Amino acid sequence: MSNIEERQQEIINEFSDLTDWMDRYSYIIDLGNNLEPMDEKLKTPDRLIEGCQSRVWLDAALAEDGTVHFSADSDAIIVKGIISLLLEVLNNRTPQEIMDADLRFIDAIGLSEHLSPTRSNGLLAMVKQIKLYALALSAAKK
Repeated sequence: MSNIEERQQEIINEFSDLTDWMDRYSYIIDLGNNLEPMDEKLKTPDRLIEGCQSRVWLDAALAEDGTVHFSADSDAIIVKGIISLLLEVLNNRTPQEIMDADLRFIDAIGLSEHLSPTRSNGLLAMVKQIKLYALALSAAKK
């Protein structure tokens, strides 16, 4: 498995092949459609991400190998694709790797500038919640 930096570069390369933003949105939607389904029992209010216009659920669990496994879902197809993109980079990493990650691919592919202000705020809220889960699981591990 590639590391976080390598996976980000792969995503940047994939997006560089898509010059039109409609193609990029289609790709993001496809990622969302391929996101591993989240167990309905996990779609609880305490797993909803505050600050998102759409409903986004995120759950994290520490695996035996010390990595964090995330599951997520959203009721908005583009947002589901965005959270899927984040998990492409951060899922199954150690808490420390997640906390230290500089998610440069978001700006490199132009995602921030092509989202509405509310979706952009939602993206920041998703990143923040992922990092908070990593911090909490790191503390629980000690």
